[in-house]
Amino acid sequence: MDWLLTPVGAASAAALRAELTAFLRRHAEDPADVDDARLVVSELVGNAVHHAGGPVWVSLDWSQARPLLTVHDLGPAFELGELSLPETASERGRGLWLVSQLAKDLDVVAKRGQGKRVQAVLGLTRRTEVSFDPLRRRLNPLPAADEAGPAGFGKEAFLRALVVELARTAEADQGPAVVEQLVAQVGATVGGQMEEEYRQARTVTGRLTPEQVADCYLRLKGAIDGDFYVISTGLDKIVLGNRRCPFGDTVRQAPALCRMTSSVFGGIAARNHDDAVVLLDERIAVGDPECRVTVLLGAAARNNPGGHHYRAPS
Repeated sequence: MDWLLTPVGAASAAALRAELTAFLRRHAEDPADVDDARLVVSELVGNAVHHAGGPVWVSLDWSQARPLLTVHDLGPAFELGELSLPETASERGRGLWLVSQLAKDLDVVAKRGQGKRVQAVLGLTRRTEVSFDPLRRRLNPLPAADEAGPAGFGKEAFLRALVVELARTAEADQGPAVVEQLVAQVGATVGGQMEEEYRQARTVTGRLTPEQVADCYLRLKGAIDGDFYVISTGLDKIVLGNRRCPFGDTVRQAPALCRMTSSVFGGIAARNHDDAVVLLDERIAVGDPECRVTVLLGAAARNNPGGHHYRAPS
């Protein structure tokens, strides 16, 4: 789940805190533990709102045993250092010390450009259930007025609005889990077709090497106006950067669109190397100056518990 706080302020932070707390309370094994998680959310989001002076992005990933809260902002970075209980008269440091006591694996990382990423694992476990994320805040998917040309809105703007609204209608009717399955299927299908086009264009047969997989990524992303480039390739890992998102500024309002990249990249890598994990290390969608994507291959993927996992069809 992803949120963009804008305008940044006490009201938007309070609304997000309430939405996140309600979600955690619905799905936590012990609802009594949610109060501690709520304090962690309140402190990390409140700190970002107070110091960032700009947009704040928040995500919650509960794909592992415990939920991972991530807060991105463009404010000044700082060193976490050794946390201890502040002196009684001190007005600083209490919040982070409290978070360090209530959460696990608190981490602060400076972005390569401006800002920082703060992560904490919340001390909750999830009930065994068929669960759904709450509905996202509705963003207007319709084309902006300044996208219209002399004859009105073009095909690209219309199709983008159509796809987004279809996904939202399905989510409202059948739940987010169904939409996520649809996105995964679309990514796998589109990625497979793009791989076939690459093979024909490059006259390639058999399994793609890591270098060829990376070249395939560049070709397909370049075709849809991305600006990806290879940082490094090896037998078990591909690292890519990206200067321009194919979705343009829209991605900053809907960071979940990044999951399409995971699905397409992961499917191609897994078909050629059996197993793959896609790590979205940096994202333009959450305020980073560029994207950085790491794709782990084969045994490196099987031994990594994080990221989005993909396996070749048997």
